[in-house]
Amino acid sequence: MSKYIVQGQTGDWEVVIGLEVHAQVTSKSKLFSGAATEFGAEPNSQVSLVDAAMPGMLPVPNAECIRQAVRTGMAIEAEIHKWSRFDRKNYFYADLPQGYQISQLYHPIVGEGQLVIDADDKGGIPEDKVIGIERIHVEQDAGKLMHDQHPTMSYVDLNRSGVALMEIVSKPDMTSPAEAGAYVRKLRSILRYVGSCDGNMEEGSMRADVNVSVRKVGDPELGTRTETKNVNSVRFVMQVIEYEANRQVDVLESGGSVDQETRLFDVATGTTRTMRSKEDAHDYRYFPDPDLLPVVLEDDFLTECRASLPELPDAKRARYEGELGLTAYNARELTAEVETFARFETLLGVVAAKIGKPEAKVATQVANWTLSVAPGVVKGLGDEANLANSTPEAQAAILSMQDKGEISGSQAKEIYEIVLKEGGEPEAIADAKGLKQVSDTGAIEAAIDEILANNEDKVEQYKGGKDKLFGFFVGQTMKAMQGKANPGVVNQILKDKLG
Repeated sequence: MSKYIVQGQTGDWEVVIGLEVHAQVTSKSKLFSGAATEFGAEPNSQVSLVDAAMPGMLPVPNAECIRQAVRTGMAIEAEIHKWSRFDRKNYFYADLPQGYQISQLYHPIVGEGQLVIDADDKGGIPEDKVIGIERIHVEQDAGKLMHDQHPTMSYVDLNRSGVALMEIVSKPDMTSPAEAGAYVRKLRSILRYVGSCDGNMEEGSMRADVNVSVRKVGDPELGTRTETKNVNSVRFVMQVIEYEANRQVDVLESGGSVDQETRLFDVATGTTRTMRSKEDAHDYRYFPDPDLLPVVLEDDFLTECRASLPELPDAKRARYEGELGLTAYNARELTAEVETFARFETLLGVVAAKIGKPEAKVATQVANWTLSVAPGVVKGLGDEANLANSTPEAQAAILSMQDKGEISGSQAKEIYEIVLKEGGEPEAIADAKGLKQVSDTGAIEAAIDEILANNEDKVEQYKGGKDKLFGFFVGQTMKAMQGKANPGVVNQILKDKLG
């Protein structure tokens, strides 16, 4: 287990965590109107009469938003409800023109599912763990209050009003900040694989409400929970949990009681503060929305949704390990982000074709290049790197020369640097800059003969059992050849001459 334990004066406390993740559905228009959903538009420039709650305006469900919610449910192995219904959640706030939010309380479109978070020794998660998902329901987003536009007034931007959200509600199965962080990362990865949400937490298209409670270790009863709203990064989710767990333990151990309340996270201080008392469902006077018919899903629609799903992270990782022979670490890193596996798979196909080997034979080389070598060169160049020059064909040419033994690993990096800064064909760069390895056995043998002749004492020591001196001879040979000798050829000739 990876429980987060808070040590108090009266004993040890454990934390119980549940997350409500709000993910903006990938759609060009809103849930019940044709208004655009593009991020960063001028305030109130993407507001229809429906979004502004003008009298007589009726909502019309966006079929694409329903489809994306269903596909997301299928990706987490959840129950899909063929019959679901929209409800009105009644509350009054300046950014909610209708005076209610259209949501789903009693009959959500997606029922129970699950998500597996991956073991991470560095993160404190010793083994894979299944996190239950209670439901996914579809609802409207509210607008946005802007408090920094005027010294005495707050302005309202309704561009987000009516944008479709999936609220993905976990069960209280997480027991540490590390598990919660892994859950959000894995969920974000799945949403981006499916294409149902872009996962841009910094833009607000994915954010989490963090529910935290504490109880004495071994106590079966759940404590009173707090809910910290609209946390927009994995790091902040983990900070909220750590702060809230310790704060609640301090309250309880000082003889107080934890209030069931909604809190806000202060990024600057890393603390939470009270926002309002936490309402229960009956406080919102939920009732079926009279303007909307129930949503009824047909079998053909469900079949199309399932057929449209891509290979998901866990299945892709298993294939990378089983079919391509990659290490568990490389497979996990390559499948964590959509962009990473896309770059890897594209480059893998080009390299295999250029070298003329099966993908499994070059997969490790391409994986190391994708995860370590290429990013390291790009980072080292900074603004000098022109990524437009980094085509799969250019990278494949470098890896092909390395596979043939024509260039070394350091030469591959040097050639890639030149490609990124100046462009050009890697083979021509290698020839023009003298960056190819020497595999001429005559030249290498001559250098080795001279080194052995000048180090007769060390030759005798090597033959007498000092095997580590072999590295000395290799180093001296590479130095004599200015680092351009093929290491494989050097090793073989030395072994032959030293017996």
